[in-house]
Amino acid sequence: MTLTASTLDVATLKADFPILSRTVRHGRRLVYLDSGATSQKPRQVLDAERDFYEQHNAAVHRGAHQLAEEATDLYESARDRIAGFVGAHAPELVFTKNATESINLVAYAFSNTTAKADHGATLTPAQERFRLGPGDDVVVTEMEHHSNLVPWQELCAKTGATLRWLGLTDDGRLDLSDLDEVITERTKVVAVVHQSNILGTINPLPRIAERAGQVSALFVLDACQSVPHQPFDVWTTGADIVAWSGHKMLGPTGIGCLWGRPDVLDAMPPFITGGSMIEVVRLEGSTYAPPPTRFEAGVPMTAQAVGLGAAVDYLNVIGMDRVAAHEHYLTGLALDGLSSLPGVRVIGPEDNVDRGGAISFVVDGVHPHDVGQVLDDQGVAVRTGHHCAWPVVRRYGIPATTRATFYLYNDEADIEALVDAVAYAQRFFKVT
Repeated sequence: MTLTASTLDVATLKADFPILSRTVRHGRRLVYLDSGATSQKPRQVLDAERDFYEQHNAAVHRGAHQLAEEATDLYESARDRIAGFVGAHAPELVFTKNATESINLVAYAFSNTTAKADHGATLTPAQERFRLGPGDDVVVTEMEHHSNLVPWQELCAKTGATLRWLGLTDDGRLDLSDLDEVITERTKVVAVVHQSNILGTINPLPRIAERAGQVSALFVLDACQSVPHQPFDVWTTGADIVAWSGHKMLGPTGIGCLWGRPDVLDAMPPFITGGSMIEVVRLEGSTYAPPPTRFEAGVPMTAQAVGLGAAVDYLNVIGMDRVAAHEHYLTGLALDGLSSLPGVRVIGPEDNVDRGGAISFVVDGVHPHDVGQVLDDQGVAVRTGHHCAWPVVRRYGIPATTRATFYLYNDEADIEALVDAVAYAQRFFKVT
């Protein structure tokens, strides 16, 4: 394939990440190729969190003192910048602890609405779309991360709805040949991953969104592997709900995001109830604040929001178009390098079209866990297993894969180290 060299100054970028200067396994250079699980953090993010705790720490939206005002301003400023990063407005962005909680928030909106209606609650027309029962369908895909599968399984078990799914082709793409038969007038929810965390596949959202809209189904998008790695605008996805995590995009752990169309958020009941998310509380009952406050009960993760805001600032300076081009370049190098090794098979798209920088592979004659251990001994950090996508490995008849994932702080030397380490693993296990 033809590759265009990256324009990123990776050596300068790496200097911003303290952990990348350390050594592992008897003094070997750390080659971190597990950003699909969690990204490393630049000093700018670490400093922003530290500054919050050292200079501004207070409970937001509470208190009349200066620290509380400063904390609230920092928290809401972060919300505004993070929303802007994905083409949204601040009132449309809900902070959660991770994408898993974001998706559960939506699933519980359905089960909570259904439970209330079953006990006589009167629903508005907008709230009716969150009511599920026998005869209704929820549609997912065979490539979903467990976080966008198990919550829908549970929802169907609670409500009597039926879970259906779109399958996979042999080359790791979604099989849309039966799209109109799977997504029907019975479908209430379509929940799809944008970019697969195991296969790297980037899914054709316009076609799926169009079909979901034709049957008035709520379209939920898992964007954990796309928001950190490519220019992203929530309004062009066709989704009603988008979920992603902060820790995969240079931000802290403990903070996730949920974006929703204003009319959807307005109709959704809360997931967690308690302090801060209320409008009026009486002993007989309570009313709830408008979004996003309705979905943020308790003292929020303020320092993490500040840190994620700093991560967004960092990525904006670089430019997400350049990040995407850089990762596309590295992915092409890695695909070429791994395909040059006899006995190494990529699980997922083998070309560098409509795919991101997550490459899962198997080495004939060696278990993926053993491959990962040998790579670790060489200083190359990858992930092994089913990657919280167990149906995918079952689909391809393998026990697991070894997975390398790339980000803006990786370079050609990291790809070369990966390929060399895989070749060494073949020699080590005498399978060449």
